[in-house]
Amino acid sequence: MINGNTLILRFSSMGDVAMTAPIIRCLETKYPENKFIYVTRSKFKPLLEEFKNVEIFELDLKTRHKGFLGIFRLFSDLMKFRPSRIADLHSVLRTNILSLLFKAYLKKVSVIDKKRKERKALTRKENKIFKPLTPVHYLYQEVFNKLGFSIDLTRDHIFPPSQVFNLNSVSVDIEAGKMVGIAPFAKHATKIYPLDLMQKIISYVQNKHTVFLFGFGKLEMETINRWSSAFKNVYSCEDLGTLDNEISLISNLDLMISMDSANGHIASIYNVPVITIWGLTHPYAGFSTFNSELKNQFCVDREKFPLIPNSIYGNKMIKGYENAMRTISIEEVLQRINEIISYTSS
Repeated sequence: MINGNTLILRFSSMGDVAMTAPIIRCLETKYPENKFIYVTRSKFKPLLEEFKNVEIFELDLKTRHKGFLGIFRLFSDLMKFRPSRIADLHSVLRTNILSLLFKAYLKKVSVIDKKRKERKALTRKENKIFKPLTPVHYLYQEVFNKLGFSIDLTRDHIFPPSQVFNLNSVSVDIEAGKMVGIAPFAKHATKIYPLDLMQKIISYVQNKHTVFLFGFGKLEMETINRWSSAFKNVYSCEDLGTLDNEISLISNLDLMISMDSANGHIASIYNVPVITIWGLTHPYAGFSTFNSELKNQFCVDREKFPLIPNSIYGNKMIKGYENAMRTISIEEVLQRINEIISYTSS
């Protein structure tokens, strides 16, 4: 056992918080007597509720912890836990200042190495170095091992059982076929598979299986609800109610089809096979889903669009690359869907 409390700093986003779950499982398995205080936003709590030795400290960036002075109030709040060590899994300005403050009080601090130089080389236009970077899951692992823990994702991680979910609807029939989740949207347009092609995938899958569509916000939900109304075996995530229930359903899926977005990460931490469709980002940046397989990663044809990836987060469009994702073969995606569903049926 390593003495004292450990603070974990990871404020956003949902996908990044989900990616920390396998690491926390390793820590809980090997260090069950240790206490971890996870500092994050309240909306991400459902991603962490499985852990018995993790306490959630809810970040309040709208009032108490807002702005520069809010950082000092946050530091004061966190010092009340008497932490012995701090794992900064975020490495942004706010957490960098916090880390300096903790170091001033002689606390042991480990900060994620985001490999910024390597990321720049991967995404730049000229002299691009196109090779895979260390997956973020292992960058998180490194942070804790530098603090004195000894965890190995390849040996120590154990997937939890599926959670119990409630559809809150008598109109959903999941008796036939498999349960397939599809998350057709992403934060940035550069990562969204053309909706006409996605509609064809949804139409194909729902012929034999039950499809649940996941999205967020008015515009996404308008499209999702239109599809759920048009197809017999397609249901909107609105039927699920809370995020807790969405996560519980996702943990029971037979397959998730996702863009480079949070829903794929959530599915992967419950050992659900994930097909990821990439746009102007790329799995080489290190953000593939946990335990992913290369044959489940569908990417743009780089012979036609060699500047991909041009950013880590997909927030930059390149002129002339608006239709790049149409080079991802819908036939190949459907073939892989069939292979995975056939395998889960055996």
